[in-house]
Amino acid sequence: MVDRVGQQLGNYQLIQLLGQGSLAEVYLGGHIHLGTLAAIKVLHTQLKSEDIAPFRREARIIAHLIHPNIVRVLDFGIEDQTPFLVMDFAPHGTVRQHYPRGTLLPIPTAISYTRQVAGALQFAHDERVVYRDVKPENLLLGWSHEVLLSDFGIAVLTLRPHVQSPYHTAGTLRYMAPEQLHGKPCPASDQYALAIVLYEWLCGRCPFQGSSELEVAMQHLSHPPQPLHELVPTIPAAIEQVVDKALAKDPQERFASIRDFAEELERAGVSEEITTSAPPLEFEPCSSTETPHNHSADSFSTLPTSSSDEWLLLDDGT
Repeated sequence: MVDRVGQQLGNYQLIQLLGQGSLAEVYLGGHIHLGTLAAIKVLHTQLKSEDIAPFRREARIIAHLIHPNIVRVLDFGIEDQTPFLVMDFAPHGTVRQHYPRGTLLPIPTAISYTRQVAGALQFAHDERVVYRDVKPENLLLGWSHEVLLSDFGIAVLTLRPHVQSPYHTAGTLRYMAPEQLHGKPCPASDQYALAIVLYEWLCGRCPFQGSSELEVAMQHLSHPPQPLHELVPTIPAAIEQVVDKALAKDPQERFASIRDFAEELERAGVSEEITTSAPPLEFEPCSSTETPHNHSADSFSTLPTSSSDEWLLLDDGT
């Protein structure tokens, strides 16, 4: 890995390495004229001349996904054939860092986070974008501790076709819907993944685990999740029913939209006299100078075809 701290990319000087992965590095960058901070994502690839137009095309698509719960892409560029993205800086790290594996979130917090992520995903779905890699590592916490969906990434430039594992498909296996395992992701696949994240938040573990990729994949395809109340007896039945529906093997049996999933979850919470205290979707960033946390650095996606009926499929490569 090249240490780029101190280098300048575009109008940003790289100050500190925030995170790294197999596909990219993320740095904290300072604007050389304005003094503002941003996250600079530097891809581990060298663009050929024929790659530049696809890179610019997808960067423009991602930059137009503007939502209070999506990390904004502010700029992009190419330096010595190396592409980079300039993104909003999320100062509080990832949800995974705040809640390590095995941690049970308070039910109101879990509902709040689910609502915010679902809002971002519904916006993406309305724009005909399927995210395909919902997981706690891809959920950042912003200036006001709002949840931000990150890594709407650059797929076509970083996919490595020599990786041929039958379950090494786009996404993260632990959170992958059955139809996505079959190579047919759809908006309901994001709902399934978010339901697995919610399940993990409620009981401290993912519903499907195993010693091999094949074992985990087979559980996604054919095994029902262990009932939440067996793991946490205090889980309200109404909430468990919502999670179970969103985890249906057949995407047609899930909620009609991820918005419906989140709304039904909130109703279930209210029915159990659980009061959520989610921050509003519209917020004003507060001033803060907290030390940055590590961020996930990998992402890839698939460019849409020319048909307006096609979906853009985005996901993280970790």
